[in-house]
Amino acid sequence: MIKVAPDGDPGYEHDSEGPDDMPSHIRSMLTGSHLSVPITGGRMSLGTWQGIYVWEHRHRGHRRRLTVTVMGEA
Repeated sequence: MIKVAPDGDPGYEHDSEGPDDMPSHIRSMLTGSHLSVPITGGRMSLGTWQGIYVWEHRHRGHRRRLTVTVMGEA
């Protein structure tokens, strides 16, 4: 099993916000931080089994802000 940016690995030292800070930065780059979703009839056009999930890559929870930008015609 390959582990990407494991917590506590001395190769990933940057802990200005805690020991899980640098590994969480790397993991967030690999999983992405933006998403485009088409809107049809004022609703998100997601498939039956699709959903949007927000994942925290750190052990401790933090307050996050979500920015939603809607582009198109009314």
